[in-house]
Amino acid sequence: MKLITFTSAGAASAIGILDGDEVVPLAADPSLPTTMAEFVALGTQGLERAAALQATASRIAVDDVRLLAPIRPRNNVMCVGKNYAEHAQEFNSSGFDASAKQAVPAAPVIFTKALSSLVGPGDEVRVSDDPTATSDYEGELAVVLGADASVYGYTIVNDVTIRELQKRHVQFFIGKSAATYCPMGPVLVTADEIADVGALRVQTRINGELRQDAPVKDLIFDIAQLIAAISVVVRLEAGDVISTGTPAGVGIGFTPPRFLAPGSHMEVTIDGIGTLANPCI
Repeated sequence: MKLITFTSAGAASAIGILDGDEVVPLAADPSLPTTMAEFVALGTQGLERAAALQATASRIAVDDVRLLAPIRPRNNVMCVGKNYAEHAQEFNSSGFDASAKQAVPAAPVIFTKALSSLVGPGDEVRVSDDPTATSDYEGELAVVLGADASVYGYTIVNDVTIRELQKRHVQFFIGKSAATYCPMGPVLVTADEIADVGALRVQTRINGELRQDAPVKDLIFDIAQLIAAISVVVRLEAGDVISTGTPAGVGIGFTPPRFLAPGSHMEVTIDGIGTLANPCI
């Protein structure tokens, strides 16, 4: 099932099912929650009730709604640094990795992005606000957690980063938490729709040029390892999001670096989930 958060005709945000080119609003059942995090917490029961609506409820054309980030987690968006070997090497060699003594990490590198950085598909990313002009893209598969830290589903995150701030502060949070620097979407795909998550490919295009292209199976630390590492100390809640890391091909991997600029157009595609597209202004 493909789940979405959307708005229509200026109304408050709502949640629904994307079925082809139509939207089934879950508000057709007034007893269901109105936010995706609350809906995810219902687990299988919520999906069963949604499936019943899919067969009976009225629909809206997807062209008549605006998609938002599919979920707003309760905790910050959790992210993983240097989780593809080739990207770990390119970052370590870029001159922007001020924190690492290991080119390829021996344990997951975990950081978070502030919720205030979250935007949806099609939303503008304000790279013109970056005083250092070192904004970079990072296309990633993101995992949406259900109850008891289970894998509920998947979405896409573009972990946009101000590299100079990442280097200057010798940590990741500030450089990755600028307003609009966490595009997410376009949908939340439930785990049962993805037969083999390792076979998915993460592809990022900038102005139509393919920059990143790698299978999820190339992760250094797989999804189960990431959840285990984080849950040792963090109370993970239903609806939390873990962005699993980015492949090689980011802007700092080029000589000279190829940073984002106003007018750049970013597209992150993962088969089975779709394409997360965002313009830079």
